[in-house]
Amino acid sequence: MPLRITRRCAVLSCGKAQSLHCLPRDPNISKAWMNFIFNEVPDRVNKTLFVCSLHFTPDSFINKSQFDAGFSERLKIKDDAVPTILEPTVMPQHKCRQTSTVADLLASAAEAKKNTAIDVENIIISSDEDLDICDQDSVASSVDSTAEEMFIDGLDPVLDRPSSDLYPPEEDCDSEDHPQQRKRFRLSSSDGGGRESENDFSGVSTERWHNSNEADDEPPRIDFTPVQEPGPQILPNRCSSPLQFFQLLFPKTMLQTIVGHTNGYGAKCQKRRGKVWENICQNDLKSYIALVIYMGMFKCSSLADYWSVSQHFSLSFPAKIMSYQKFLSISKALHLSDSREDEKNNVRRGTAAYERLGKIQPLYQVIREACKTFFHPFQNITIVERMVTLEARTGLKRCMKNESPNMGYKLFALTDCTCGYTWDFFIYEGKSCTSQSEGLSYESVMALVDENMLGSGYKLFVDKFYTSPTLFRDLLCKKIWACGPVWANRTGFPETTVNRLSRNAPRGTMRWIRNDELLFVEWKDSQEVQMCSTFHKAYKGDTVQRKVKGDAHRTLVEVPIPAAVLDYNRNVGTVDPSSFITGHYRVLHKPKKWYQCVFYHLLDITVENAFILHELVAERKKQKALTRKAFLEKLVLELTEMDDENRSDSAPVSSAHPPAPLSSSPPSPSSPKSSVTEGSHKPKYFMSDSTVGRRKCRLCHQKTPIMCGTCEVPLCFQPKRDCFNQWHEVQAV
Repeated sequence: MPLRITRRCAVLSCGKAQSLHCLPRDPNISKAWMNFIFNEVPDRVNKTLFVCSLHFTPDSFINKSQFDAGFSERLKIKDDAVPTILEPTVMPQHKCRQTSTVADLLASAAEAKKNTAIDVENIIISSDEDLDICDQDSVASSVDSTAEEMFIDGLDPVLDRPSSDLYPPEEDCDSEDHPQQRKRFRLSSSDGGGRESENDFSGVSTERWHNSNEADDEPPRIDFTPVQEPGPQILPNRCSSPLQFFQLLFPKTMLQTIVGHTNGYGAKCQKRRGKVWENICQNDLKSYIALVIYMGMFKCSSLADYWSVSQHFSLSFPAKIMSYQKFLSISKALHLSDSREDEKNNVRRGTAAYERLGKIQPLYQVIREACKTFFHPFQNITIVERMVTLEARTGLKRCMKNESPNMGYKLFALTDCTCGYTWDFFIYEGKSCTSQSEGLSYESVMALVDENMLGSGYKLFVDKFYTSPTLFRDLLCKKIWACGPVWANRTGFPETTVNRLSRNAPRGTMRWIRNDELLFVEWKDSQEVQMCSTFHKAYKGDTVQRKVKGDAHRTLVEVPIPAAVLDYNRNVGTVDPSSFITGHYRVLHKPKKWYQCVFYHLLDITVENAFILHELVAERKKQKALTRKAFLEKLVLELTEMDDENRSDSAPVSSAHPPAPLSSSPPSPSSPKSSVTEGSHKPKYFMSDSTVGRRKCRLCHQKTPIMCGTCEVPLCFQPKRDCFNQWHEVQAV
């Protein structure tokens, strides 16, 4: 058995056993470490020397702020960091807004082992098997910390206080039987106190809760002054067709870039198998995108069903556009970035220079900028969370586990409440890539709400993951109003229990309390709802119908409803990301590469935003807009160049170019002109019905109902694809 020794800090005056970092690979940096440990470089030393974090300055770490906030399990050291602190003092407690319970849990997870004496000789002979804990080459751990568990369950570890007895608020405050969407992670109080018990947290107010019949002052108004006129930022005559709206957000240059990267990646993969990659063109990629949209409109149980040759249960459109094998080859080789740059980025894995989103960065940034360029939000906006589902393994953090049986990656998006347009978005990269000085919920909103690009007077509606008094006050300083449901245990929520809403209060009962510019409201629906707002009055006399149990049966009655709850439900309920078009294709295809799944989600955003722009432009021009189904159908036809308006006789022939509609009568000898002697070769149909019995053309591999009667070879015989004469000319040579 090899000798195994407890890993400890090599500095003789220390001997700590946690948060250790091994010698760097760079020989110069390694010598600097050994000079610090031994005051000189020994002749013989084992590579498994460790130095604890206490001997480094805070700027020596990549993720110091994330680690202090609880979103990283271990400190990651920089490549050029050198220990300089010989006798470290006790590190001061981090002053971020964490609860004492969360801090205790995080501290207990890293509790030090029992100290044992070691010497330099033992360090030198330690086993090389200890190299597996090197923090320098580590990536984000897939095991969730306590703080991340709270985040996945919709809580912010920085802002949410521990509570053992909270009412589970509804996702939809205005719905009676709406099921609770998530089971919320809840930390138990150390003293076991209930909801009514006092605790050590500092409240924002010691006033009592007011009844609905008590008057509330109207908050001061902020003029709505957007930077640009809300709505589409394009000339009315610039875009008229669905394809033109689509290409505003997904430009042709980006299509050509993806084609180049896909060809490069496909050739690289095929070379490993000893095969040759057949390059695709921009028309092929457009046809591929069209088929992905088509599969979202017409759903089959498998991909192969779209190319079924069954006489009665087949779809003819996909086979006209592209063969099944070519579709699969594009889907597997689809690549958004330069493979050479990817290899360089992989070398930097585990360092601060590593770019986690490098494989989607070109398309990611282009679509983000385009979405913001061609539209400006109306006054009511909201932050929504979306999930990109996939089965790939990557360094990004999987979140929102209770939203779907399949876990995915969280995407934060700023959306217009009036029309549902996605104006800006970003992908959550994980616990080691986010500043947690104020909490992820705070940072997410501040990253999306840019008053310099939006303007002032906007009304932001957020759910309870984001709502906090700190965030709402800071937004108000930017002249942005905010409203949303709030957790009763969130830091800053009033803790006074005087005249607070009781558990058995009748439906429609409300209480409110105002703390300067913040209004807190408690309202009893089927469950208790807590709201926070900076621009609402407590009660304006609004009512809503609810079914209330009577003596014999339930009856509809009018119950009071706070203005904040009513306004929130009217605006947030309009945003529905479930209508995204590529979801069904992702279920069938199950892409293994994470960046391909992100590509399909970006395609969803592009298509939906293009349709919204079409609707708004048509409304501005006082024209009737296409329905969503008609818009998608026309977009598919235009992407495949099968639309009559985009059809041109001079269009080049490619493998993705669809055949023209075939006439039911046999082709005449003069159309197209035959260069082959009429008596030797004549075209004829396989079947009496030209829509059945189609075979692959020997030359272009498209489906055709015609063959040469003499050679019995299937060949296309159309004005735009005269494979019949071309093939015979080659054979004659």
